[in-house]
Amino acid sequence: MKYLEDRKYVIQAIFLAVAAVYALKLFYIQVIDNSYKLAAENNAIQKIIQYPFRGLIYDRDGRLLVQNMPVYDLMIVPKEAKNPDTLHFCKVFNIPLEEFREKMKTAKAYSYVKPSPFLTRLSTQEFASIQEYLSDFPGFYINARTVRGYTHQSLAHALGYIGEISPAKLENPKYSKYLPGEYLGISGIESEYEQFLMGKRGVKYKMVNVRGIDKGPFRDGEYDTLSVAGQNLVSTIDLELQQYGEKLMKGKIGSVVAIEPSTGEILSYVSAPGYDPNLLTGKEFGKNYLALQRDSLKTLFNRPIMASYPPGSIFKLVQALISMQDGVITANTGFPCNQKLIKCSHGHETPSNLRIAIKHSCNPYFYQLFRNQINQGKSRNTFIDSRIGLDNWNKHILTFGFGTKLGIDLPNEKKGIIPTSKLYDKYYGENRWKYSNFYSVSIGQGELGTTPLQMANLMAIIANRGFYFTPHIVRSVGENGKPLPKYQVKHYTSVDQKHFEPVIDAMDDVVAKGTGFYAKLAHVGITVCGKTGTSENPHGDDHAVFVAFAPRENPKIAIAVYVENAGFGGVSAAPLASLMIEKYLTDTISAPRKRWEDWVLAGNFKPKKKKR
Repeated sequence: MKYLEDRKYVIQAIFLAVAAVYALKLFYIQVIDNSYKLAAENNAIQKIIQYPFRGLIYDRDGRLLVQNMPVYDLMIVPKEAKNPDTLHFCKVFNIPLEEFREKMKTAKAYSYVKPSPFLTRLSTQEFASIQEYLSDFPGFYINARTVRGYTHQSLAHALGYIGEISPAKLENPKYSKYLPGEYLGISGIESEYEQFLMGKRGVKYKMVNVRGIDKGPFRDGEYDTLSVAGQNLVSTIDLELQQYGEKLMKGKIGSVVAIEPSTGEILSYVSAPGYDPNLLTGKEFGKNYLALQRDSLKTLFNRPIMASYPPGSIFKLVQALISMQDGVITANTGFPCNQKLIKCSHGHETPSNLRIAIKHSCNPYFYQLFRNQINQGKSRNTFIDSRIGLDNWNKHILTFGFGTKLGIDLPNEKKGIIPTSKLYDKYYGENRWKYSNFYSVSIGQGELGTTPLQMANLMAIIANRGFYFTPHIVRSVGENGKPLPKYQVKHYTSVDQKHFEPVIDAMDDVVAKGTGFYAKLAHVGITVCGKTGTSENPHGDDHAVFVAFAPRENPKIAIAVYVENAGFGGVSAAPLASLMIEKYLTDTISAPRKRWEDWVLAGNFKPKKKKR
């Protein structure tokens, strides 16, 4: 009996302990912990993401390039959107029944309890037309945001565009800070400077009744956080010059890049054909993007940094500088214009020195110059000697920014093509090639590919007598921002400063009395130093090239013009470049140049087969 009596007390103790635990838990839940209360309240609380204003973008003179325009997204929380009147919904929002079902399926697949976009980019007018019906559809609500807007139709390739983040990117840890339906920079400046432009989102909590009607802020906004606007950018672009360049390139294929030599700032960035940046914003984004993508002229192709062209005769300037640096020639070295070596234009004076050779763009001269540069007798074996010469030449070429990415602050820059020993080993077999296999490189043809940006940068190098700053398109970030440090570093070539003056003398002659005569601006007191080029095109008419800088002393602008299928550079590209130079330096086009403006705008260039 004593045993049973003890057992009774043990059982009672157990019951008392369990009761105490439950009592303590109840006390904690009801008095101390308010999470359950909040959970109940959350049934009537709506979490609204406050999207920040994206940073604005200005041109170098403070003109607005990119602004923000209001749009509205219809959001859905599937758990709350129970049995909506589907036909009524489709009528109000003007969407097909199949689209409604597909979007509902997508929303539920993402989350049953979290909000996601159902319809995006509704205009102010569209929002006004559906606002009074929102209370008919619990679980649906409007979230305001902004998209990009433009007061102009220019600079689309450089500015880029923003778009909704893709499901693939959402799965990438790199984009963990983004939510479904958010926008981010896809290309151009918008992509490159995303971290500065995007800002920081905020959150707002509000009370709603069972019909989704707003009943005011939750707890007077105690848990709300404010969004932080993105930082503004000041670009290096001169909008007026940009618009003029696009006007001159209308109806043509090619590009124009203008750089301020003393800073590396890009003044104009034209990719032709261009498009209105307003097409890739708003509700018609998808439709317009698809049309641009299908365009046979490759309108979306960013030619200044992605197109790789044979540079043609403008490459002779680099050949001359390298050969003088290595002592292969001097400024007074002459070669005969031997037509048996390579074809040349007839009728020009004997190239008895470098200045004359550049002025008339003599092909045989540069054939012989490059041959002597490659074959310097460093080995008795002709093949090995060519290899040594080409490897040495390559070391020089790379310092000019060819065959590598210059580092412009835009995505998808290409590095172009520069021939190497490895390339020719692949073509012909190891050490089974020599100068005769690649002599066309001497005049900027053959296994050569340069971007228009690299061509313009070459002019900045020569204008600076041997160095350049990394070309860039954004001058500063933030209200009191300064240029990014990496764009203030001088990059020197392997060629001494003293060798640039003879080349500049020749470039002066090219415009004053040579192949670039149609770029002459002496009547307005501007000395233009330039070089014409005609790039061979096996698929049709040759491409026209002209590069220049001005004025000769204290240069303010370096420019490269590349017009596809326009023939001789001196007739088509040179006038266009000089119009851009005159516009930038004088802010007008003088009366004598108006006929050349009409000529360029008409674009009726007559391609010629002469390589100059």
